[in-house]
Amino acid sequence: MKKHIIIVGGGFAGINLIKSLQNDGRFLITLVDKNNYHFFPPLIYQVATSFIEASNISYPFRKLFSNNKNVRFHMGRFLRVIPESKTIETDTGNLGYDDLVLALGTESNFFGMENVQRYALPMKNIEEALYLRNHILLNLEEAARNKDIKTAQKLQNVVIAGGGPTGVELAGMLAEMGRYIAEKEYPEIKLALSNLYLIDALPTLLSPMSKKAQETACQTLKKLGVKIILNVSVKDYVDGKVILSDGKRIETETLIWTSGVIGREVPGIPEDRVGHGRRILVNAYNQVEGINNIYVLGDLCLQLTEDPYPKGHPQLAQVAIQQGKNLGRNFKRIEDEKVLVPFEYNDKGSMAIISKFNAVVDLPKFSFEGFIAWLTWLFIHIIPLVGFGNKIRLAMDWFRLFITNNPSIRLILYPERNSSKE
Repeated sequence: MKKHIIIVGGGFAGINLIKSLQNDGRFLITLVDKNNYHFFPPLIYQVATSFIEASNISYPFRKLFSNNKNVRFHMGRFLRVIPESKTIETDTGNLGYDDLVLALGTESNFFGMENVQRYALPMKNIEEALYLRNHILLNLEEAARNKDIKTAQKLQNVVIAGGGPTGVELAGMLAEMGRYIAEKEYPEIKLALSNLYLIDALPTLLSPMSKKAQETACQTLKKLGVKIILNVSVKDYVDGKVILSDGKRIETETLIWTSGVIGREVPGIPEDRVGHGRRILVNAYNQVEGINNIYVLGDLCLQLTEDPYPKGHPQLAQVAIQQGKNLGRNFKRIEDEKVLVPFEYNDKGSMAIISKFNAVVDLPKFSFEGFIAWLTWLFIHIIPLVGFGNKIRLAMDWFRLFITNNPSIRLILYPERNSSKE
């Protein structure tokens, strides 16, 4: 009998676990995901800013695993797990498992601010990125035809909450979009009225990175015209006004939220197994403490067994990738009746692109910046993409776009069913 492993979530962790077990006849693997595709989150901000197509960073699960005899796909939204019967519930049916792997990732954390949650624009998935793209383009069109200066300025103002890598990269991209595109294609708009704010509650941008990277990011963004506000947090968003903790108010129709994440809720897991940030507590082998046959990977798991990371591993792609591969090896070791190998994170560094030809890279032993860092960033972000065609298309698109400074995919699309059809 094949061991049936259900993997919920087709992100970095789930995909790398499947790859480590593919075509191993001892296992039957079912991937469960609400979408029918894998996507590459580190580049999602380039989709939101009309720089690349969503298809450049996405790949259908069924095509990805079409040559793997032991992999199946079930499209459905995860609802809950029932450990007693080894069953999961989805909105498209129930599935039984021998081993369950939860790799659902995180969602935006709005820290209990209802108005921010209702009106701010997060950027955690393809749908949200495309919505943000439409929103920005629609605001530019409305500003172009609006004769009232105050209203036009409100439409052009953009506030980004969160000074981590995503916020910094997004701010740089939007600033260059204004410099190279808006001035040329929107002659009706008075760009002097436009303001791009980057806000963070911490005293520096890119807080997990080196001081050199932080200073470079801050100086470069300021040169691009980004207004950086530090040691201040967003407290509310009311009537088109972002209210800050220092009392300042910024009028804008665009508050982009990149200011924190929280683990996705997993009904059926006991509350005492859930730690800070709604992350699920696991042992050194990614198994939920006290529950047999349930494992958690990636951003959703909280492993406190490794000395260098007493508060858990950073919620980065590399952690998820390495955990997926390690669990795959351990599943094989279980079948071979061998001793399991505990997970140990190999920190390969971090990086962020700031502007055209300028990035910062922190490696374990040294840091560097500028053009070489920018090339390194491009290379590192192409390698993990799923599908050879995606790698080639993205490389060619990047080459063309960085030369011309003018992406041509700024389409405002309204996908909807024609209700007049029978």
